[in-house]
Amino acid sequence: MGDLYYFCTKFFILKLTREIKTAILAITSILLFIYGYSFLKGNDLFETHKTFFVEYDNVDGLSKSAPITLNGLMIGKVNKISFANLQGKILVEIRLDTDFEFSKKSQAVIYEPGFIGGKQIMIVPDITDQTKAVSGDTLSGYIRGGMTENVMKKLEPLQEKVELMMVDAGLLLKNVNSILDESTKKSLKNSIIEVEQTLTHFKELSIELKVILNDNKTHLNHSLANLDKTTANFSKISDSLAQAPIGKTIRTLDATLQKADLLLADIQAGKGSLGKLAKDEALYTNFTKTTKELELLLQDLRLNPTRYINVSLFGKKNKPYAAPAAQ
Repeated sequence: MGDLYYFCTKFFILKLTREIKTAILAITSILLFIYGYSFLKGNDLFETHKTFFVEYDNVDGLSKSAPITLNGLMIGKVNKISFANLQGKILVEIRLDTDFEFSKKSQAVIYEPGFIGGKQIMIVPDITDQTKAVSGDTLSGYIRGGMTENVMKKLEPLQEKVELMMVDAGLLLKNVNSILDESTKKSLKNSIIEVEQTLTHFKELSIELKVILNDNKTHLNHSLANLDKTTANFSKISDSLAQAPIGKTIRTLDATLQKADLLLADIQAGKGSLGKLAKDEALYTNFTKTTKELELLLQDLRLNPTRYINVSLFGKKNKPYAAPAAQ
């Protein structure tokens, strides 16, 4: 009887335990599903957060669960986006998971972090205001132009210029068409034909030139070899000239010219025999007189040699001396 009671009690407890386990598993699955669904929507059931509201005229493609940053650090997400009133104002509910406190005058700026990423919100703190923002406050906000918008703004003037250029190009083509009448087109066609013929002649000339070069290739090689030898010889001559004592020769010549200048200066000043001969009038006169007398003496010696050489074979007396007539 006791064994039967023990067996029944154990069977009931085991059955009850399986039911409890099944219930706990079901409840846990439901909780995990709710948490996962909330997490995918951007909600975290186990974290405390602060909620703020921002009104915009246009959110420029901002989507729900978009990141919210402060100085580049992600501090929250966009929780809800809805119309605030009938005028079309848009109310954005943001949820921040941070302990950082900022002022009530801080701004929530919608911006574009890059070309690929979507729109985000950036909290710009106002350090001049001491009133701290609390959960439930409404912050002011605006949209800052993104990279794409800035590029488009810079491309707009370029687009206008391109459009003007296209208009000018159209006018130019229209004017060209008006200028190119039938006679002009015919002349242009003839010119193209002549250019083609010229190119053909030039091609034939190049072929003939190639044949000439091939026929005289040996002579050209010899000529180039001779030119190389001449260049080498000239290089040797230039090396010899570079090694010659030209500087010493020039210095010696300069010293000689200086001495010649001194000699000419002494002669000009009347120094030395040459200087006295060139400058002394009396010496020049005496030299001239002596030269004249020597000339008379030689003339008399030629005319009357017996007066100076006494040779008498027969004892004949010499004639008396008579001075020659003055000339």
